[in-house]
Amino acid sequence: MPKTIYYVACSLDGFIATEDDSLDWLLSFGFDAFQQEYDRFLSGVGALVMGSGTYEWIRREEPDTWAYGSLPCWVMTSRPLDPPPGAPVRSAAGDVRDIARAARDAAQGGNVWVVGGGNVAAQFQEAGLLDELRITYMPVALGSGRRLLPVAGPTDRFTLAATTAFDGGAVELRYTRADR
Repeated sequence: MPKTIYYVACSLDGFIATEDDSLDWLLSFGFDAFQQEYDRFLSGVGALVMGSGTYEWIRREEPDTWAYGSLPCWVMTSRPLDPPPGAPVRSAAGDVRDIARAARDAAQGGNVWVVGGGNVAAQFQEAGLLDELRITYMPVALGSGRRLLPVAGPTDRFTLAATTAFDGGAVELRYTRADR
């Protein structure tokens, strides 16, 4: 059964970016050690949902490409977007349940990846829509920044389903909702 998954890397102290939205700390690790696991994950994804900050960061860092190919993508924003040519990117505002439903329908049996950021993932969690958390903890602390999952209160319980250790000290923890 397809899932809605928050797949993200964070620091040991629970931040996904610095206060100024920099990912230099994460990019300094390189991606060779993670590529095979990322490719396996991405092969099961049928649609994406991301926040406007994540989208703007991707477009700023890679203005001439779209790394997600033909996967349909919803960007949670009320502002107009300038999508890459030919990329199925659309803006989305309103009830997160409606956005999730549209993404699930478009995923055609694949998983929905909540790419980021933490605020988008928190909205999905608070609406009871996250089935799985896949968090790769990087061996560095940031001290402050954009939180991993800034929910307003306690979440439902998750169960540890798997761990994956990577060269260099990073560890992915995969949690599933305990009630599913």
